[in-house]
Amino acid sequence: MVLKGRGRNIDPAREKWLEYVFVIIGSAIVAIAFNVFLLPNEVASGGVSGISTILKGVLDWKPAYVQWAFNIPLFIAGLIFLGLQFGVKTAIGTIFLPLVVFLTESWEPWTTDPLLGALFGGIGVGLGLGIVFRGKASTGGTDLAAQIVNKFTGLSLGTCVALIDGMIVLSAAIVFDIERGLYALIGLYVTSKTIDLVQVGISRSKMALVITNKQEEIREGILHKIDRGVTKLSAYGGYTDDERPILMVVVDQTEFTKLKQLVKTIDPSAFVVTMDASEVLGEGFKRV
Repeated sequence: MVLKGRGRNIDPAREKWLEYVFVIIGSAIVAIAFNVFLLPNEVASGGVSGISTILKGVLDWKPAYVQWAFNIPLFIAGLIFLGLQFGVKTAIGTIFLPLVVFLTESWEPWTTDPLLGALFGGIGVGLGLGIVFRGKASTGGTDLAAQIVNKFTGLSLGTCVALIDGMIVLSAAIVFDIERGLYALIGLYVTSKTIDLVQVGISRSKMALVITNKQEEIREGILHKIDRGVTKLSAYGGYTDDERPILMVVVDQTEFTKLKQLVKTIDPSAFVVTMDASEVLGEGFKRV
């Protein structure tokens, strides 16, 4: 069956295969970033890759073997304790990422500066993981461990991830030195921000809330001059308790100046609150 979307047809089978492609490409990017940026600079920025970096420094164990040794049992534990929701795609990420680490272990470092290694390694890992998450999968590892701890302790998932990654970074600071631990924190931070960027994209839209006594004129202007939809929200003034409906509109960044000029022309005393809309799905924007 083919589902018809706005402007194009959506083949579910094609979408499914595309998700597998995302998992493979994303895992490969993570593995390469690890080998050319993080590992040679001893930046253990969390996760199983961070554990493998520490064990490489202490015992000279091959990172790929260490990652398989942790990922596969954790994946099996996830299936036992958390159910079958991980599926084939997460299994592929769990196995394929260390495989690429193994295949690219002879690559020369792209930098020997630990700060650059932490920054660009964090970007590479975040980019790869963001692509894997776009494929509705995971690379396993400490994410699964965090979910298991979350289930049995009641701690929030974010707290569990922070605790596990924090222990890995602390171990790096003890095994290598404090400076390497600080670089690991930088890499961890950059990774999280890059994942967010890949997931929601660069904000190109603005959401505006308009409080005005001339709501009908402004509503008509938004609909017909800017050609955007507008939603009227029921609200009451906190001081007067009078009904003061709010107009909510989302516009592209290039249309925002036009919206401001429209409101200023119709009602110079209007109260406008503006914020970034990081991801807008629906009519006139990105397809759901």
